[in-house]
Amino acid sequence: MPINENELTKEMVAKAMKCETADDLIALAKAEGIDMTKEEAEAYMAELADVELDEEVLQKVAGGKCWDINHRLT
Repeated sequence: MPINENELTKEMVAKAMKCETADDLIALAKAEGIDMTKEEAEAYMAELADVELDEEVLQKVAGGKCWDINHRLT
C-alpha cells in the first residue's frame, strides 16, 4: 500500500533523509508503524537521492542568498 504523504510529518521525512540504505528506511518505517516493501524503499531512496543539495548550495540557501537573473546563486 502506498504511503499517504499527508500523514508524514517533517520529523519523519527528516529521519528518512538520514537513512543510507533501503533496509534502514524499512526499519524506520516499521518503527513508525508503516509497512514498506523493499521495492517501495528503494524507490523512495532513489527519490531522496534526487533532492539532495551539495554543501555549497545549502550554505547559500541557509545564508539567505537568492538566484540572480542567470539562475546562478549569488
